[in-house]
Amino acid sequence: MTSMMYTHADQPLPDIIEPGLSILFCGINPGMSAASTGHHFVGRGNRFWRVLHRAGFTDEEFRPENDRQLLRYGCGLTTAVARPTVRADELSKAEIHAAATQLEYKVRHYAPRFIAFLGKMALSEMSGRRTVQWGLQDAGFGGARAWVLPNPSGLNRAFSLDALVAAYRELRVAAESSWQD
Repeated sequence: MTSMMYTHADQPLPDIIEPGLSILFCGINPGMSAASTGHHFVGRGNRFWRVLHRAGFTDEEFRPENDRQLLRYGCGLTTAVARPTVRADELSKAEIHAAATQLEYKVRHYAPRFIAFLGKMALSEMSGRRTVQWGLQDAGFGGARAWVLPNPSGLNRAFSLDALVAAYRELRVAAESSWQD
């Protein structure tokens, strides 16, 4: 499989995606640092790379500038909304809802087995569901199984590092066992 990056003129942070991934991790939107560097989860306080490694997705802890190596592990990265902000709460509900069609198209096109939303906000707004639970969702998204994980942002201190690792590990185990289905 050759790696491809989905790009869009309004997307300052390129997706890291290719057809048939096991998991497509979907952040809410790029932070300003990520957009300016062109690399995902670059913020000093963001725990994404540490959590992925500790949850067993990768055999080493990646630095953000090596984010494209994630494809080697059957995982990719995208955002629900392309517009960068300092904080995700700067996005309007209408803006998130409007991005749903493009994200759904992308998921259908690349066909990952799972789309893992990082935080409840994007899926809630895109699906119109007021209540979204953590973990595997009853309804899929774009033909993929939808999963909701806690956001690893340094601004989200409701989850300890250990709690994040446990939640992400649950997805990894489910994805591995789904290969046998």
